Amino acid sequence: MYHYLSTPPDDADIYRRDLSVSPELFAAQLDRLLAEGYTAVNLYQVIDALQRGAPLPEKPVVITFDDGYRDNYENAFPLLHARNMPATLFVVTDFIDEQRPDYLTWDMARTMLAAGISIESHSRNHASLADQGDDYLVWQLLGSLETIEYELGVRPRFLSYPAGDYDQRTIDIARSANYWAAATTKQGALLNSDHPFELSRIRVRNTTDPDDLIRLLSLDW
Repeated sequence: MYHYLSTPPDDADIYRRDLSVSPELFAAQLDRLLAEGYTAVNLYQVIDALQRGAPLPEKPVVITFDDGYRDNYENAFPLLHARNMPATLFVVTDFIDEQRPDYLTWDMARTMLAAGISIESHSRNHASLADQGDDYLVWQLLGSLETIEYELGVRPRFLSYPAGDYDQRTIDIARSANYWAAATTKQGALLNSDHPFELSRIRVRNTTDPDDLIRLLSLDW
């Protein structure tokens, strides 16, 4: 689970610094994954394997980005593309519609989608999805899904809960909108079919060197 893929500015707060991975570090992490025999796959392949028994490579790994920052296109995308590694971007659709300068444009999203990067939902405006009414959840989850489908011509099937906030009602509404699974901020390296709407991930920080990443991936958690 990545967020920013850039060197933070000098006046960045502790959260921006923590969630920023430099392009140099990201490249080193990707190269180490390949050297260790990992193969990047997308969530569609994972769900196909979990639910229908489709084969996966021996050491599959899913690379995800939350929020849809512009540096994902400018810095992460070229490094992934050069290594033929797919990834998943969970985007905040209102932020793209509002043309916020730190976030992707829809043209950038189209370019990445055409190159094998999955564009999925991170809600409309990154508000908490826990303890919310049905109408609000439909507005957030179905609204973001329909915006992505309208702009990209592909219906997203995966959701990442903003800030990891969700409850059972969130899951119920996501299912009713025909999402197939959802990613949390819960820490863990393994995915299984028991709880597809509570997928765990490894949070990658600016202090996560390639050795740390391989160690975290190898743990049974």
